[in-house]
Amino acid sequence: MDSTREVDVVVIGAGQAGLSAAYHLRRSGFEPERDFVVLDRSPAPGGAWQFRWPSLTYGKVHGMHSLPGMELSDADPARPSSEVVGEYFAGYERAFGLRVRRPVHVRAVRDAEEDGDGTGRRLLVETDAGVWSARALINATGTWDRPFWPRYPGRETFRGRQLHTARYKGPEEFAGLRVVVVGGGASGTQHLLEIAPYAATTTWVTRRPPVFREGPFDEDAGRAAVALVEERVRRGLVPRSVVSVTGLPLNEAIRQGLRDGTLDRLPMFDRITPDGVAWEDGRHVDADVILWATGFRAALGHLAPLRLREPGGGIRVEGTRAVADPRIHLVGYGPSASTIGANRAGRAAVRDIRRLLREPSPSFAVA
Repeated sequence: MDSTREVDVVVIGAGQAGLSAAYHLRRSGFEPERDFVVLDRSPAPGGAWQFRWPSLTYGKVHGMHSLPGMELSDADPARPSSEVVGEYFAGYERAFGLRVRRPVHVRAVRDAEEDGDGTGRRLLVETDAGVWSARALINATGTWDRPFWPRYPGRETFRGRQLHTARYKGPEEFAGLRVVVVGGGASGTQHLLEIAPYAATTTWVTRRPPVFREGPFDEDAGRAAVALVEERVRRGLVPRSVVSVTGLPLNEAIRQGLRDGTLDRLPMFDRITPDGVAWEDGRHVDADVILWATGFRAALGHLAPLRLREPGGGIRVEGTRAVADPRIHLVGYGPSASTIGANRAGRAAVRDIRRLLREPSPSFAVA
């Protein structure tokens, strides 16, 4: 591309949060391509869902919430969630004419020079498809591109296979193998329950004892969980996931895993050996595979030139707005990482951006 394209708003990411934001922009009178553009790194509609393992059927998905303005209904619970959600997101983009550009990799977002007429600073969004200049940015990049691998002594000596949830394809590939699953979240328990019938042995290790939640997860409990995550981002700390503070739902599959020993949990090992994992008390478990179900971190590296991170490692956010720069909104981050939270965050971000664009000049200090 020979020149920089100017728009009011750039949305980065077309998962649940990005599509929700694009919907509310469109509903507020912003025209796709003329007033805003949606850039997505993925090859097809579906956000991170398109990369989920085939055995994660739609019926196993916890709390998938419809996008605003168009219900997801009558989905076959036996179909892979990647197919169900991918088709739903594709239909949503068509229905509202969102015209998502993909695949586009955003390399960096930088502060531009002040406009010649003094009306305020713009952002330069640098991508492998050219550069966009924007007055505001909605970042909805999620976490899938940043799987978290904890560091443990001896990891490089292990002679077996190590993989992360992001590369998990299904239980069949573990047939006859001794598998250690690391992580106490929903993915870890799902992997264990799937792999156990195929593997020679499975071992579950977690840093903290898992918390299983009995009974319905009502609105009050949801608000309390979100408030805990929100407090961290207000303080500029790295956000914990909403799921990490809600506990694991005690459904029938989990109950069976507890009864038959599949979900017998060991504390985190102290080191990795060439042929397994070991604890300081002398215990050793032989392993052919270590599966790290250890979660993800927010994919925010492209925002580094803006210097938004706090000493605590996170970005201070009020609502969806970055405290250090009111032009930047983070949706699907921290308390809005759930699907229903992403919908609300998209609406809130657009409301704040409309207010910002009416002001003659954003009031903030650029480092």
